[in-house]
Amino acid sequence: MSNYSIVRDGNEYVVRAGEKSVLKISSRRRAAKLISDAVELLEQQPAPSEEVEATSIVPDLGAILDSQVP
Repeated sequence: MSNYSIVRDGNEYVVRAGEKSVLKISSRRRAAKLISDAVELLEQQPAPSEEVEATSIVPDLGAILDSQVP
């Protein structure tokens, strides 16, 4: 969330990430705190490994077909 902004909208504040509105809150301080907390959590999250991304779940079609045979 390196590109965010807090914009006032009436009595509330809207947090925007890039061009997208992601949060509406009544306190500017609270909005800034939530952004800070979110950035901290994103930094703590481990980078996904290539092995996990390459893994997919494929159903066993043989098991499905065998169970449907009378």
